[in-house]
Amino acid sequence: MRATGLPIRGRFQPARAVSVMPARDAPTLGESAIRHAQALQKKLFIDGEWHDAVSGKTLPVEDPRTGEEILRVAEGDKADVDKAVIAARRAFDEGPWPRMSAKERGRLMFKLADLMERDAEELAQLETLDNGKPIWYSRNADIPLSYDHIRYYAGWADKIQGKTIPVDGPYWAYTFHEPLGVVGQIVPWNFPLLMAAWKLGPALAAGNTVVLKTAEQTPLTAIKIGELIAEAGFPNGVVNIISGHGPTAGSALVEHPGIAFTGSTEVGRKIGAQTAHALKPCTLELGGKSPVIVCPDVDVEQAVKDASFALFFNHGQCCAAGSRRATLLRAAFGPGPRHGSPWAAGPTAPYMGLYVHEAIYDEFVDKAAKAAAGRRVGDPFGDVDQGPQVDRDQYNKILEYIDHGKSQGARLLTGGSAKGDRGYFIEPTVFADVRDDMLISRDEIFGPVQCISKFSTLEEVIRRANDTPYGLASGVFSTNVDSINTLTRGIKAGTVWVNCYNVYDSAVPFGGYKDSGMGREKGEYALTNYTQIKAVYQPLVNPAWR
Repeated sequence: MRATGLPIRGRFQPARAVSVMPARDAPTLGESAIRHAQALQKKLFIDGEWHDAVSGKTLPVEDPRTGEEILRVAEGDKADVDKAVIAARRAFDEGPWPRMSAKERGRLMFKLADLMERDAEELAQLETLDNGKPIWYSRNADIPLSYDHIRYYAGWADKIQGKTIPVDGPYWAYTFHEPLGVVGQIVPWNFPLLMAAWKLGPALAAGNTVVLKTAEQTPLTAIKIGELIAEAGFPNGVVNIISGHGPTAGSALVEHPGIAFTGSTEVGRKIGAQTAHALKPCTLELGGKSPVIVCPDVDVEQAVKDASFALFFNHGQCCAAGSRRATLLRAAFGPGPRHGSPWAAGPTAPYMGLYVHEAIYDEFVDKAAKAAAGRRVGDPFGDVDQGPQVDRDQYNKILEYIDHGKSQGARLLTGGSAKGDRGYFIEPTVFADVRDDMLISRDEIFGPVQCISKFSTLEEVIRRANDTPYGLASGVFSTNVDSINTLTRGIKAGTVWVNCYNVYDSAVPFGGYKDSGMGREKGEYALTNYTQIKAVYQPLVNPAWR
């Protein structure tokens, strides 16, 4: 079983039995999360041991519910990255890792997944404390999907194989699929543990060693994974984990091995240029402007629920939520372009948001506003739909975009303000009658702001959906098979969800067209990012047959 959750009527519903603790008092659960966090190592995981940063610097870890600092962790930079790469190289060239059979590597990965499942509640609390997402999401989506992903690739470890190829002459030829060596991996803050699992799984299954850099906002679950990797018995140096800022630790990592990066397109271009100049392999899972197209033949009530889930899941901080990730890893190489104060999407292509057919537009808009207004915002350790945004920078950026929507004439239906006077909470916000030339239409907001536009024909909506340099994901809601076939083939995007959204399975690839990246995460396809092919010829002497 690979997928642990499916979105059913706007929520993740477990696809198999998972351990879900009963609801508890939010303050008590929040205090438990802080205790777990404070009990973690606060250092960098290098060569199987925990180290202070060479510089002695530390990073603050904030509670997004209050904006208050709860602890500090080591802040790695170039000197620490250099140490980690040396350790990973030694582990790959000289340690027991390359001498293990593929099946033995798989057993270690299975053990890691078992330990993650054993400590699932602690991981869920840490993820919610670090990121602000509701504990329900962490327990039922992020954490189970993460350890199932490691299990999926553990099963692949002894199944990565080449081919025997018939050739002319008295020879036989065959291929090996060999690991690349040391791999640098940079993950974002919106799904900290899951994105780490997406990266670690195929890299380790293929036999590589890894230096993983976490987002500076969300280091906690990666530190916990370092502790579990040590407990599982991985050889020293196979996995190294650095917390640090992009311009220091991130940039230094790009100077070393091949890179797998999840983040913004601006930063992805810089990484791609740097790795191309050095002739190093690179995969980039970048930004998206994901269209959600609602046709006139749908059940409007259900379509509103599904479209709401598509946008508001994870507080709108999701690359596939109809908005590009210009700021997801904005610190990896320093500031990107701006339009005034907010982070900008750069090109002025239309925002790929929610397109609703004119025949049902008014009904849909009215119900969408009511659905958003009914979302419960509050302490993510309680029974809520939405917690705080990840940090003050993201919180301020979203509020500035909301102000632009108001000033440029979009029709505000609900929300539009901060919520409370403490922490990084924002009201679920819905704008209608959004024109393609508005800033909230062009730029990524990466927050709980739904922008609704009207369309008339399939030809029109396909043209508008594709009028962008991006193509990560998309959604189609219709009961007409001809409309579905036209749209799924017409939209240029790496994923098309039909009458569902945010369904993820470890076996199914994820990645984008055009400026949304290159390479694929997940599934057998991801293994090609972490292997290289060697061809071997051998002579045949008096073969029985050829």
